[in-house]
Amino acid sequence: MAELLRAVKGMNDILPPDSARWEWFEETVRRVMLRYGYQALRTPVVEPTALFVRGLGEVTDIVEKEMYSFEDSMNGDRLTLRPEATAGMVRAINEHNALYNGPLRVWQMGQMFRHERPQRGRYRQFHQIGAEALGFPGAEIDAEMILLAD
Repeated sequence: MAELLRAVKGMNDILPPDSARWEWFEETVRRVMLRYGYQALRTPVVEPTALFVRGLGEVTDIVEKEMYSFEDSMNGDRLTLRPEATAGMVRAINEHNALYNGPLRVWQMGQMFRHERPQRGRYRQFHQIGAEALGFPGAEIDAEMILLAD
């Protein structure tokens, strides 16, 4: 008899009717972000490990214990499943010189990963929404982000 395959511990499926609630929530987020002038930015789920080591610091819990990192067997690159969105968003903005025409409001929604023993109510694969307003001077943008979060 074949062994029953199961999801990786700490990574869960989202089935109906829960998937309908997720879709409603995601659409609500899209509408709010659009209303505030934020544009969607999609980054890869896999990034170079150095992005997180440099961006988060080598001696943080995320870097030392919680990142899903591995070596690409084809070319030896060190890769990591993203533990958070900000580093990848900033990498994409810099790599593509996206601030060339002025300040930019961007947001992202997607799966993040942590490599730790899952505790009750926590998952190795989880979902996160993030927004960044880049190139804006002054504290007004901080107030805008507070209103957006509210």
